[in-house]
Amino acid sequence: QVQLVESGGGLVQAGGSLRLSCAVSGLSFSNYALGWFRQAPGKEREFVATIDWTGGATVYADSVKGRFSISRNNAKNSGYLQMARLISEDTAEYYCAARPYGDGRTVADYEYWGQGTQVTVSS
Repeated sequence: QVQLVESGGGLVQAGGSLRLSCAVSGLSFSNYALGWFRQAPGKEREFVATIDWTGGATVYADSVKGRFSISRNNAKNSGYLQMARLISEDTAEYYCAARPYGDGRTVADYEYWGQGTQVTVSS
């Protein structure tokens, strides 16, 4: 059974930082790309960042470029999203997702999803 479990969300002041983690089990993690998405109340789920199965290629949404950093540790079957200089617009439920090999930038690209972790940025 494939499981993706996010952690690390919480309440943070604007300008602060958080590091989200995604623990993956039930698949060969090193053969899967990882993506992070977020969904604010009343809005559609949107792409945040993705990293390919090698960790050598990353892509970011323009809204987070230069503030967020995606990474992975294949030995630990885990992915991460380091978030810095947070703003109120970053408030959302954050989801990690997995797909085979190459990076993906849309919800439809991903086969497996976690349950999400809430990030709230207070201004």
